[in-house]
Amino acid sequence: MSANPFGPLAGVKVIELAHIMAGPVCGLMLADLGADVIKVEKISGGDDSRRFLPPDIDGESAAYMMMNRNKRGIVLDLKTESGKKILRKMLKDADVVTENYRRDTMQKLGMGYEDLKKINPGLIYCTISGFGRTGPYADRGGFDLIAQGMSGLMSFTGEGPGRPPCKVGAPVTDITAGILAALGVLSAYIHKLKTGEGQAVDTSLFEAGIIQTYWQSAIALATSVAPGPMGSAHPLNGPYQAFETTNGWITIGAANQRNWERLLDAMEAPEIANDERFATNVDRMTRLQELEDVLNPIFKTRSQSDWLDRLEKAGVPAGPVMNVCEMHEDPHAQARDMIPTVEHAKLGPVKTLGLPIKLSETPGKVATGAPVFGQHTFEVLSEYGFSEDDISAFETEGAIALS
Repeated sequence: MSANPFGPLAGVKVIELAHIMAGPVCGLMLADLGADVIKVEKISGGDDSRRFLPPDIDGESAAYMMMNRNKRGIVLDLKTESGKKILRKMLKDADVVTENYRRDTMQKLGMGYEDLKKINPGLIYCTISGFGRTGPYADRGGFDLIAQGMSGLMSFTGEGPGRPPCKVGAPVTDITAGILAALGVLSAYIHKLKTGEGQAVDTSLFEAGIIQTYWQSAIALATSVAPGPMGSAHPLNGPYQAFETTNGWITIGAANQRNWERLLDAMEAPEIANDERFATNVDRMTRLQELEDVLNPIFKTRSQSDWLDRLEKAGVPAGPVMNVCEMHEDPHAQARDMIPTVEHAKLGPVKTLGLPIKLSETPGKVATGAPVFGQHTFEVLSEYGFSEDDISAFETEGAIALS
């Protein structure tokens, strides 16, 4: 077990066979909440995100380090009998295994869910794939870009009508699928605590994209009309969008009548308050372009800080549009421990992102940096009862790699 257990999942053993992003997001959520997540990497170079270069820090992939902090890492060649033997022994007493291979890959290794539950009835077997394990697309590979396109996300993301389809800048279906997988694992673990029974958990990038369309699907299901892109504006409330000032952009959430009235007070614009075109939210949404044409020139008369000060005093939800480096330096992000520093075995102190869930009695934390290739192979195999001679023989055979 990892040293110094912490968090609500202390003592929970997770074997991560997943790679790149969606599966590792699930693993890092569980690890940050205290689970002992052992990442199993392939012997031919490890997780593909190790080669997402640039950027790197002294040869270590920044992308890999972000997705795999707080985990222990080992290297196995599952094409060898010894590699399979080691993994079976690990899975025999694991609480959770996560994988995002193509369908039937684990079955061909003799380690599909039906195989494993015979030796470990309490195992929670979580798969994260492009389209899920059932349905006509189950055999397709999946990537975030493909899922964003097929889920409808790209049809309403972008500057406005007539512009090319645009994906969300973040790999939102990868990240959401990982979070959904973690939620599924925790739900299955609660059931296991009650009954001792494990089960299969199945989610996908496609479904992760679909649930991001809640508002747009509500509109489409009610009207039979598919919503299109609106820039930063909201499909149901307005003004709820970004506006340009003299030296930067701000976002304003005047998403109900009271906040609309507060906004007008902050803008010192009684003439707009008396304009019947914008009297109610229905009026404002019906004439959103006209509303933008009226508001834009006013916002361009003052600086970002001036507007934010005025809006805060008036009680209007607002904020600056920050780039990622500015967000990292933001005092609130730091106060919420969202930019922690962890110790990396090769690099020393490195910054990463923190745990967004705060628990009062059993807090999680980001405690360690991502493992270097094969860093914990010897340690983990020793914990599973393999001797130094066994481990040396496995290395000679090419079944494992040591750091």
